[in-house]
Amino acid sequence: MAAVLFWVLIWQAAAMALHQPLLLSSPVRVVQRLFVLLRDAAFYRAVGFTLVRIMGGFALGFVLGAALAVLSSRVRTVEYLLRPLVVTVKSVPVASFIILALIWLSARHLSVFISFLMVLPIVYQNLLEGLKATDRQLLEMARVYRVPWARRLVYIHLPCVKPYLLSALSLSLGMSWKSGVAAEVIGIPMGSVGEQLYQAKVYLDASGLFAWTLVIVCISAAFEKAALALVRYAFARWEGLK
Repeated sequence: MAAVLFWVLIWQAAAMALHQPLLLSSPVRVVQRLFVLLRDAAFYRAVGFTLVRIMGGFALGFVLGAALAVLSSRVRTVEYLLRPLVVTVKSVPVASFIILALIWLSARHLSVFISFLMVLPIVYQNLLEGLKATDRQLLEMARVYRVPWARRLVYIHLPCVKPYLLSALSLSLGMSWKSGVAAEVIGIPMGSVGEQLYQAKVYLDASGLFAWTLVIVCISAAFEKAALALVRYAFARWEGLK
């Protein structure tokens, strides 16, 4: 909290020194604008519109990434075939995917696809590394005693995957919001957070731009903390039942 306060004070000092609200709004102006937004029903509709689509894309990317990681850990051919695709998705700029996707999709569904596309390689690669890091001696012993694969997953793989899973969640949640909102800013679907950011830019509404950015940061951070807390709680309960 002290670090946040430090940077807010730096921001306030910079705004006072520049004295150009159109270029850099002060934290006070941004908070005032935020309270104005909170009294408007359109604010909640825009947040709901973006939230549903980005979380939908995140869920799809996480589930498919996890499934492909498990499959690749068992079938080396699948890992070999997926490697060029993963490298391509990681290397190509998000803006390029957004522009290409606009050819195939409507603007209203763009953020779902882009969030899904950005989350997939992060989850896939992190979980695959975790599965590969599993103790080989334990796996060999499980094979000798013919332990079912489901039990191996629960009692051998999951403890090794836990830190990789938490890392994947932390990285992919932040990336899903950054890429999803960027897609909305370019596609400009009606009633979205991205549209509000674009309108603030068009009308040189710096305080509105900062206020909406603050909303995005807060929502993204809240979902990240909630997801990590939920996973840690699930692991704690599972470890207590073993």
